[in-house]
Amino acid sequence: MNEATAKPQAPPAHVRIFELLSGVFAAGAVTCLARLGVPDLVEKGPKSAEELASLIGAQPDALYRLMRATASVGVLSEGADGKFSETPMSAVLRSNGTPSLRGFAIMTGTEWHARGWAHLEYCVRTGCQAPENIFGAPMFQFLEQNPEQGKIFNQAMSDLSAIDSPAVADAYNFGEIRSIVDVGGGEGGLLRDILAATPELRGILFDLPQVVAGAPAILSGDVAARCQIVGGSFFDFVPEGGNAYLMKGVIHDWPDDDAVKILQNIRRVIPPGGTLLLVESLVDSKARPAGLADMLMLAIGGRERTEADFRSLLASTRFSLTRIIADRSVGAAFFGDYHLMDYELMGGDAREAVIDADKKRNIPVNLPPQVPFGSHQWPTLITPGPGAKSLADLP
Repeated sequence: MNEATAKPQAPPAHVRIFELLSGVFAAGAVTCLARLGVPDLVEKGPKSAEELASLIGAQPDALYRLMRATASVGVLSEGADGKFSETPMSAVLRSNGTPSLRGFAIMTGTEWHARGWAHLEYCVRTGCQAPENIFGAPMFQFLEQNPEQGKIFNQAMSDLSAIDSPAVADAYNFGEIRSIVDVGGGEGGLLRDILAATPELRGILFDLPQVVAGAPAILSGDVAARCQIVGGSFFDFVPEGGNAYLMKGVIHDWPDDDAVKILQNIRRVIPPGGTLLLVESLVDSKARPAGLADMLMLAIGGRERTEADFRSLLASTRFSLTRIIADRSVGAAFFGDYHLMDYELMGGDAREAVIDADKKRNIPVNLPPQVPFGSHQWPTLITPGPGAKSLADLP
C-alpha cells in the first residue's frame, strides 16, 4: 500500500474524546455571536471588530477574539486586513436568514438550557427532568412563568419549523382532508405551508395563548380566511372541528403518562373515520439511531421513541398505525429523520367510547366553543361544572 492508497488513520481515542468535550466551546461561541447580532452586521460586507464594537456595545479586543474563534470553525471568514466576512454558516445565523437558526442558537445558550445539561447526571440517576430540580417547575411551566425565555423557545421552534415544514407538507396527500387541527402547532408555520399547498383545506391552529399570539402574522394572506386560531392547553382540551389531527414534535416532549393524556383529548373529539398524523423521529435500529437528541429529551422530561413504542402508546388510546412515511428534512443531523405516522381509529365510535370511559371514572369533559373561521379569536374555555360528565351535559 503506497501513500496514495493509504487510508487515513482515525485519531487516537483520547483526541476524539477531547474533540467531543470541546464541542461546548464552539457552541458557546456561536451562541454568543448570534446573540450579539454579528452575522446581521457583516451581511453587507466585511467589518472589523473595532467597527462593530461600538454598534453592539462590546469591548473591541474581546469581540475580535470571539470573531476569530468562530472563524476558526467556518462561521466567519477573517481577511488579511483583519476584517471579517459572512460565510454560508454565518448567513444561517442572521435574523433574516433563509433558513435561519438564530433563535435556536440563542436558545442553546440560555441559562436554563445550559444548566439542564449540567444536571444530566441527576436525570440519569432519578429519571426526573432537570428544570424541575433546578427551578422547581417542569420545563414548559418554567417557560410560561418566564415569558422572555418562552419567547426565545418559541422562536427557536419556529426556526426549525421553517426548515422542515415544507417537506412535511409535501410528504402527505392533505387533499383528502376537509379540515385539519394542528395540535401544539406553535405560531402556525407548518399549518400555513399545508394550507398554501392545499387550497380547499381548512385548518385550526391550537397551542398555548402566549404561543399563538404571534400566529396571525404567519397565518395571513390567502390562508387567513381558512384558518381558526385557538389558544389553550392540550392537557385541558383539544378543539373540535377536524377530520384530521396533526402533531409535529409534540409527543417526544412528554413522558408516556402525559402523552396519553394528550392523545385521549384528541380521541374525545376526533370523528369516526378521522385521521391522526404524528411527525416524530423514530429510533429503533442502526438505520435510525437515537443519537444525542434523546439526552436532550431526558433532560427536559421527554423521550425519543421506537416504532414499537409508538404502536404501544397509540394502541393504549385506541389508535392503530396505518403507515409510516419517511421525511428527510432538518432532523437528519441531530434529531434523526422525521417520520410521518398515519393512524386510524381502532374500531367503534372513538369519541363516545372515551366519553363513556370517562363517565365511569367521573372525569369531566372540557371542550372549547366554536369560533368562526378567519376570526383569530381566542375562545374562552368552557369548563363544565362538577356534575357534567359528557357532551350532553354541556350548556
